[in-house]
Order: sequence, then structure tokens, then C-alpha cells
Amino acid sequence: MRGVFITLEGADGCGKTTQAGLLADALAARGREVVRLREPGGTPISEKIRALLLDPANAEMCPECELMLYEASRAQLVRQVIEPALARGAVVLCDRFYDSTRAYQAGGRGLDAGLVATANRLGSCELVPDRTLVLDLDPQTAYARATVGGADRMEAEGVAFQGRVRESFRRLAAEEPARVRLVDASGKKGEVTARLLSALSDLLDEA
Repeated sequence: MRGVFITLEGADGCGKTTQAGLLADALAARGREVVRLREPGGTPISEKIRALLLDPANAEMCPECELMLYEASRAQLVRQVIEPALARGAVVLCDRFYDSTRAYQAGGRGLDAGLVATANRLGSCELVPDRTLVLDLDPQTAYARATVGGADRMEAEGVAFQGRVRESFRRLAAEEPARVRLVDASGKKGEVTARLLSALSDLLDEA
């Protein structure tokens, strides 16, 4: 039985990493094997690419270089980890996937959307998530959370950039309602986790 591929998305500071852990625990408690991943990262090669992408010292990195590095990291993760996990029936829970590239590199950076879509097909090896959960939070609140301990190269782009990213995610949810669910990320952690599980109920009942 093929596994289930779930991705968590949203602008920086929306609580994805915290919710990924809580959601993974909730799914494991139901007896499922859960493979929790993050993008960029998840393999030795991908983690090295992550370090390049997020290092504030690499401020001169152009958007095209950034795009291709994200796709390279993703392709390695798909082939090395995600596809084998799905083949053995696991639930794969990934903190970001190609929808982040659309939101950040097209929505945020302004790269051509068609170009980014083509790059995403290559980087994802044409793998499509079964369900994408977008954690939605006011950009000012999210940005304050994300930068409380300092900012990485992407966070350093500022709150206006994060606002464009958020709007791109919201458009995505409107365009692909069968796959993408917009989830209110405000309130207590447990409340947000309950909303995420609700947005997965139909998918997990079928699996």
C-alpha cells in the first residue's frame, strides 16, 4: 500500500516546525510510521545545500541560483528518502516542498511563474503531495516570531517580502482546494494541531 505524502507550508514564523512535530506525534499515536522531513534538507547533500541557501553571508546570491539550489536539494530528497518511504506505506510529513518555491521565488522574488513551475516539476521529480496544509498567520505577527533570535538569509528580506509570500500561498489554496487547505495558525498550539488533523481527516480515513 502506497503511503501518504503531506506537506506543511506557510510564511516564516507561522509555526510550521512546531506543528510538524505535534502532527507527527499525533499520527504516530495512531500506529502509522511517520517520516518527518524538512526542506531544504533531509539528506547529507540536501543539508549542505540548505547551509548555502540560508547563510546570511551569501547575500549576493541571485534569484536564479537560489531557485536551482532549492530544486537540487528537493530532487535528492525525493529520490533518496521520500519515494522509498511512500513505497513502504509510511506517512511522509515534509516541512515545505515545491509550493514554497512558488511562493518565495515567484511570489516573493518575482521570478516568472511559468519558469518556476517548470523548475518545480524537475526538482520534485513530478511527485505531488496528497495534501498540503498552509498555516496562515498575519505577516507582522509571523515575522516577529521568525526573527526573535535573529534572521537567516530568507527572513532578512523583511516583512513586505513575507507578506507577498503569504498572499501567494493564499492564492494557491484558492486555486487548488482539493489538495491545498488553508489553516488558521493563530491561537494555542493544540488548537492549531486540531485544525490540521481535521484538514487531514478525509485523507487519513482513506489511507
